[in-house]
Amino acid sequence: MSPQELVKSLRSFLSPEAVLYETEDMKPYECDGLSAYRQLPMVVVLPQTEAQVIQILQLCHATQTPVVARGAGTGLSGGALPHAQGVLLSLAKLNQIIAIDPLARMARVQPGVRNLAISEAAAPYGLYYAPDPSSQIACSIGGNVAENSGGVHCLKYGLTVHNILRLRVLTISGECLEIGGESLDSAGYDLLALMTGSEGMLGIVTEITVKLIPKPEKAQLVMAAFDDVLKAGNAVANVIGAGIIPAGMEMMDKITIHAVEDFLHAGYDLDAAAILFCESDGGAEEVADEIKRIYAIMQQSGATKISTPQDEAGRLKCWAGRKAAFPAAGRISPDYYCMDGTIPRKRLADVLRGIEALSQEYGLRCMNVFHAGDGNLHPLILYDANQPGELEKTEEFGGKILEMCIRVGGAITGEHGVGMEKINQMCAQFRTGELAMFHAVKAAFDPSGLLNPGKAVPTLHRCAELGAMHVHRGEEKFPELPRF
Repeated sequence: MSPQELVKSLRSFLSPEAVLYETEDMKPYECDGLSAYRQLPMVVVLPQTEAQVIQILQLCHATQTPVVARGAGTGLSGGALPHAQGVLLSLAKLNQIIAIDPLARMARVQPGVRNLAISEAAAPYGLYYAPDPSSQIACSIGGNVAENSGGVHCLKYGLTVHNILRLRVLTISGECLEIGGESLDSAGYDLLALMTGSEGMLGIVTEITVKLIPKPEKAQLVMAAFDDVLKAGNAVANVIGAGIIPAGMEMMDKITIHAVEDFLHAGYDLDAAAILFCESDGGAEEVADEIKRIYAIMQQSGATKISTPQDEAGRLKCWAGRKAAFPAAGRISPDYYCMDGTIPRKRLADVLRGIEALSQEYGLRCMNVFHAGDGNLHPLILYDANQPGELEKTEEFGGKILEMCIRVGGAITGEHGVGMEKINQMCAQFRTGELAMFHAVKAAFDPSGLLNPGKAVPTLHRCAELGAMHVHRGEEKFPELPRF
């Protein structure tokens, strides 16, 4: 079907302003938060109802037109990069909070609802939604489901997959599936976990039922400064080793501290090589005891300065600085490239040392800010895309960080997804049989491969073309892949 015919068919059931096809109208949709990759779609559609989404999918299925779903566009892996011959399906207008059940502690919402808006709506009932990505003021819950997003408090409360109960999903043919339920468990395969983090490759989510939890009676933060990043990394292991599971445990290195302090004036120690944030929440007595133990561990781990904000405003200001790390990076560099590797906590110090060595090798600054408690790293490589070859050098640097994560027993993503950014590193992490199984799952839901094609799971042919050294925990894995 030609673009003109497709637009005509779409406008037979969508309003003219809901079907965009002029270049200037589609420009805002050419990339997500990973702006290094850009592509205009053939057409952008902005449905307002599930019924309209069904019609769009049925049309695309009938005409074999690729479909890429998009939420708020805050993703950082190129997962919502449009397809040049496809439809970019924006779910931004499906943004209603359908119902809040304070007794059952759950909320039913559409995919375009902002993450923070759920907690704001639940606040009058003394409840909130726990996962809190740094982009929570803007990111949508549908995108959170697609990428299995986390946040600074995911250490204690879990990722998106641990905080949702039910999904309403449309297949590429427009069939509606109800996955999960409002009970604690349900029969059959755990399709809820399968769909969460599937990056829009298996179905289009049109409704999410999320868990709500009571606001803690008290939350208190310990902020510890260290003169050595390795000491800070070891402090993380010491806290967990003591049997403490903080509500959140985050770390920043020196370059990040300075960038954020200059941007937000959060009161960070500018002499520190690293700052570790460790928060406790719960009952007042429980928090007081846990904070005392954390304070002692920080001292024993070599902290040079330890402080505890005395009021809620001070605590929120400290966290605001942590969540402002990405925009702060944008103030000190024309461009930045955010990685998302995950490692065992015990290898944190080793990997930070490795990142520093790579930074020296490539001559590129790297800001390290991450969810230290669960080993989810977010190195921000600073570069200038206007300098010839610098983006390619940055991508190579980032790829080596991810391969290092694999070697120490980690993974190439923790919450940002694979998208386009990490698809080559998938060849390094998984064996032929595992990749074949991923493709089989994709085919079961989307036999024609129309949903978000070319993302997340590489073809075996691609891996063979790369000639990648497949390394896992220090061992080579299937150095030669067959061509398919």
